[in-house]
Amino acid sequence: MTAEPPVTYVEMQSRQRRRLLLPAAIVLALLALIGLVVVVLGLVAATRLTVNRPQVFPDIVAHFEHGSIGADQSSGIPFWVWQALPRLFPAEFDGRLDYRAFGFLYNTDARGRQEDLPIGISKRDFQGVDLVWFNCAVCHTGTYRTSEGAARVMVPGMPSNNLNLYGFIRFILDAGVDERLKPDRLIPAMQAAGANLGIIDRQVWKLVVIPRMREGFIERRSRLQPFLADEQPWGPGRVDTFNPYKLVQMDMLLSAIAPDERHGASDFPSIFNQRLREGMQLHWDGNNSSLDERNLSAALGAGVTPETVDHAAIKRVKEWLLDLHPPRSPHQVGPAAAERGRVLYMNACAVCHGYQGSDRYVFEGAKLGTVEPNSTLGTDPGRLDSYTEAFRQRQLAELFAGTPFQFKHFVKTNGYANMPLDALWLRGPYLHNGSVPTLRDLLAPPAERPPAFVRGIDVIDGKNGGFLSPSCTPGRQPPQGFCYDTRLPGNGNGGHTFGTTLPATEKEDLVAYLLTF
Repeated sequence: MTAEPPVTYVEMQSRQRRRLLLPAAIVLALLALIGLVVVVLGLVAATRLTVNRPQVFPDIVAHFEHGSIGADQSSGIPFWVWQALPRLFPAEFDGRLDYRAFGFLYNTDARGRQEDLPIGISKRDFQGVDLVWFNCAVCHTGTYRTSEGAARVMVPGMPSNNLNLYGFIRFILDAGVDERLKPDRLIPAMQAAGANLGIIDRQVWKLVVIPRMREGFIERRSRLQPFLADEQPWGPGRVDTFNPYKLVQMDMLLSAIAPDERHGASDFPSIFNQRLREGMQLHWDGNNSSLDERNLSAALGAGVTPETVDHAAIKRVKEWLLDLHPPRSPHQVGPAAAERGRVLYMNACAVCHGYQGSDRYVFEGAKLGTVEPNSTLGTDPGRLDSYTEAFRQRQLAELFAGTPFQFKHFVKTNGYANMPLDALWLRGPYLHNGSVPTLRDLLAPPAERPPAFVRGIDVIDGKNGGFLSPSCTPGRQPPQGFCYDTRLPGNGNGGHTFGTTLPATEKEDLVAYLLTF
């Protein structure tokens, strides 16, 4: 048996170095791998933080209903928080897992499944978080039924007669400071709604997303809550256009808004036949003659900022609305009565409002689209007074300053615009603030008009025009809808006394013709 040669000192040292180098190599490899992972995670995080991607809809109706105008980025809340809120606040949602308690409308697919988001809510992936908020359709999509048992028909472009915007905003502002929106309750509710959150995601939501969201709630609440608390609820189908605008976009304090400016709630308008409205005095008080500026101003009210507004998306909706025609009136009236009413209308009303032809609405009238002084009209001044010269000057000087979109056409007026009456059957209640329930009531002297009535029922009134609007007692919740009290500031039902002295038979004929609009 041959003996192994002795290990020399040099060989022994070499073997020791190899044993020491092996763990060092492993450590270096691990460090390199960790570094690579850190770089990859950093790149992923950097990529997520640069994402700003709205949902895109090739179909124009879907784009109108769910396309972003930029409000989701600047004013939105995370989609999974939106989905979790009904679980956290069941009483406010009537026990449902959607937003119909606030009058939001939902589409269903061919199999009868309801969409996740209501009409008028868009979604955008912003820095890795899906945000949702308003677009144009939230205020300009409504419904009607021909009878209590009839199917509900949804009409893009008509005023939203369902949406309780005041109630929804009050809820959101209160929920934002509620303990139930802390991570330990909110994250489980999000997961119950379908959010798939890993360990890292939960930490990001806990440490970054939720605190940032709640800070935004607190800031917005500090601006709006004192104003809304001082207001009477607007009721469905109405909004105060400019006062929230002053408080949020212009950072005004409530104390800087005079008391007679604070009651500007008015009805959502219809937005059909926009091409024929170009150049008219737009808004209820006729304070702008530019469709583009009117649209951009409305987008600001929905929550966009000059930095986040999506001009291309708004333009796409505008182009569609130029020739969006309303559905024909379904009311059945006697031809002879309607013809007698047409003669009366053409002699007294067409000069201000245009008229209904045999197959379309005719936008002709010497005073159509011009402002009628309120000293003549005598209607409630709240909406008119809410838009002030000082506010106008700030609009022109500050909003979109130095860009092609800077406002140039706003003016302060002394009255309300003579509106076209196309789709009149879908636009009740009447007057700018929705204070007169039916067309027949509008032909009654103001003292004989209903002092309180129900808003929010979408069954059309085939006898009187508008929608069914039974009387109600303020302070008592009616079985359905909202009790509108005309005696509150901004809600007055006076003025517009044209036609109120006609004989009863002539009023009957005039209503018959108006039902064809």
